[in-house]
Amino acid sequence: MAKNKKTSGEMSFLDHLEELRWLLVRSTVAILIGGIVAFIFSGFIFDHIIFAPKSGNFITYRFFCDLANKYDLDKSFCVTDIPFDLINRDMEGQINTDIWTSITAGFIGVFPYILYQIWKFISPALYDRERKLAVWFIISTSILFFLGVLFGYYLILPLSINFLANYHLSDLVENNIDIGSYISMVKTTVIACGLVFEMPIIIYFLAKVGLVTASFLRKYRRYAYVLMLIIAAVVTPPDVISQTIVTIPLVILYEASILIAARMNKQKTEEANG
Repeated sequence: MAKNKKTSGEMSFLDHLEELRWLLVRSTVAILIGGIVAFIFSGFIFDHIIFAPKSGNFITYRFFCDLANKYDLDKSFCVTDIPFDLINRDMEGQINTDIWTSITAGFIGVFPYILYQIWKFISPALYDRERKLAVWFIISTSILFFLGVLFGYYLILPLSINFLANYHLSDLVENNIDIGSYISMVKTTVIACGLVFEMPIIIYFLAKVGLVTASFLRKYRRYAYVLMLIIAAVVTPPDVISQTIVTIPLVILYEASILIAARMNKQKTEEANG
């Protein structure tokens, strides 16, 4: 039957703890391996990826500059350089930054494997038809995560860097940014955006257990949109096109979450009615 769970005996609490322990062990080992690979190529990662948004020639700035010139919009992104210098104030600061950034890169790189481990852990509690969705779950969740990382890196991060670098209290204050602060912003932005893009998947599971409904999401849709517009207004130039470019992906994610929640609510109602 489609609804039958795994026929083997139920796992004890200690068995679950053992499985969770091995999930953490395997995931940690995978992250460390990914981190070692990233550490080997750290020179390229820092020079051509992490520090790239600091250059006025970064693709995002050129895109918005071309957009501004074409439609006669705000020209704040037509810059040749971002006005701040990176400094290191700790003796071990650079090597610590290198190590922890490599570990973060390793986490991003092996994210699909971590998802696979999570799926293996929760799959015994799922129905047969749900376990067949393993490939769909891993692929779709990974794609959403990587899209979020790219969204954060190519849009949110450079827009934020440009805004913060050009914000001045006084001409007497120079921007000499600690490398730890800059790297922290890069890591937080890309990972946070990656997790935000998991919204449809998170809503799927919340709706499945009855914690979220489509009507709830529709009720607070206007507040969600206002929040998205505020975020877009903070990190973009003061023109409608730039703010729209940032807001559209967030709106699509929210609307997709509503559709997913509605489908899950309908499915639960049909199952309850037999």
